Amino acid sequence: MTDPADLVLTNAEIHTLATPDTTAEALAVRDGEIVRVDSAYEIDFLDGVDTTTIDLDGRVLLPGFIDAHTHMTAVGKRLVHTDLADADSRDEAVSLLAERADATDREWILGYGYDESDWGSSRYLDRPDLDDVSTDRPVVAFREDMHTAGVNSVVLDRLGRRLPDGDVRIENGDPTGVIVEDALGPVRDAIAPDRAETRELLLAAQEYANERGVTGVHDMVRQSHAPRAYRDLDLEDELAVRVRLNYWSDHLDALGEVGLATDHGSEFVRTGAIKTFTDGSFGGRTAKLAEPYADAPDTTGQWVVPPTDLDDLTERVDDAGFQMTAHAIGDAAIDAVLDAYERIDADEARHRIEHLELPSEKAIERLAELGAVASVQPNFLKWAGEDGLYDARLGTERRARSNPIRDLLDAGIPLAFGSDCMPLDPLFGIEQVVAAPDERQRLTVTEALRAYTAGAAYAGFDEERLGTIEPGRRADFVVLDRSPWEASDIAAIDVAMTVVDGAIVHDAR
Repeated sequence: MTDPADLVLTNAEIHTLATPDTTAEALAVRDGEIVRVDSAYEIDFLDGVDTTTIDLDGRVLLPGFIDAHTHMTAVGKRLVHTDLADADSRDEAVSLLAERADATDREWILGYGYDESDWGSSRYLDRPDLDDVSTDRPVVAFREDMHTAGVNSVVLDRLGRRLPDGDVRIENGDPTGVIVEDALGPVRDAIAPDRAETRELLLAAQEYANERGVTGVHDMVRQSHAPRAYRDLDLEDELAVRVRLNYWSDHLDALGEVGLATDHGSEFVRTGAIKTFTDGSFGGRTAKLAEPYADAPDTTGQWVVPPTDLDDLTERVDDAGFQMTAHAIGDAAIDAVLDAYERIDADEARHRIEHLELPSEKAIERLAELGAVASVQPNFLKWAGEDGLYDARLGTERRARSNPIRDLLDAGIPLAFGSDCMPLDPLFGIEQVVAAPDERQRLTVTEALRAYTAGAAYAGFDEERLGTIEPGRRADFVVLDRSPWEASDIAAIDVAMTVVDGAIVHDAR
């Protein structure tokens, strides 16, 4: 006789998102694992005395979303400090920061996530703006891409000698308060949360992620208490997301010394890839291009990690048995990563390129031949329309071929979706790519959902346990109030329930 299930979810429209996608009415879970996916009639035989049975009233059930590129402490900071993402003007952003200054006795006033392109402006928040918030407490406002920030005079006075000259914007001989790339390092060091605050930030971010149907994250971490905090939460059974830790390259030697390698860890916390930059961002005009910026013809961006250093690092990472993942946005940066990957035998490594916003047709061909993973952010397509950020930075022709997600998929390149916290919201990203302005960018609903589930699982060596709804997979689900196949407003669909390892971690029915 078959043992009864711990959890039965029935009267649902279940999409397995396997290949091909099949549907069912109900499923059964035992010990955190899917044991059967079938008709409601068949699943009813697994309903025992101690079974929790939930009627989903026809809602859509999918594999839980896996965010393949995020920064959970940054999400937590927006929730705990000042979230500037919804500010629709410079004045509103400054006002939100001023309200925060009045409401807290913390020394540093911090804001995260502003996007000046939404204000019809190309001017970043700068020293005069932030001096209006406070002239005696340090104020920092991070742009959404986290490659650019504005600081007030207090920060410049306190950290000025530690800020690299080339990454501090100067006007008429004086610093404007706008800093980019390496100049952000001393600021991050000064505001780095301690272990207790890191735990607070991660718990806030976890709740936020669960509310959006996220059951797993690939978190990019550097010089942070996050790895220890995650493991503490895991031991205390307080983790409600599966975490893959992608460590910055400056951790490589330490990870090797303690014997870690990619995929080591527990059911909930595992070692992922070694992360590096190559270039910056389009928003900050620091992504490395083959041709100059349309709105700054005197620059092609900058290297954060030059190609020679990237080559050396890639070889070290591969030799140490780690997966490699490289941030590369501009076409020149993408080519540099492909050059580095072609120098090693990467067939089994699943090395990744993060963002991949402006690959050439030749780069797409090379990437397909390598078998590397394209870890991309569909929500970046919010900047791809006429008169958007890409239009301003790149011009019409390059804007139209930015983020060619359809071309990547059609070339047979493994595709993983993540948010990069811009925002952390899979349904928002899925709507962007389904309704993308150019056919080279556009996916079907099923293809987009797969990239946020099975594709992200593959990028993390998790395709045998996560990403589809099949017997033997872990019981990680998202339940939606409406079907994304039938909705014109996918981003507005409510997440009714999120289940992780068979436990309900969010219930808004």
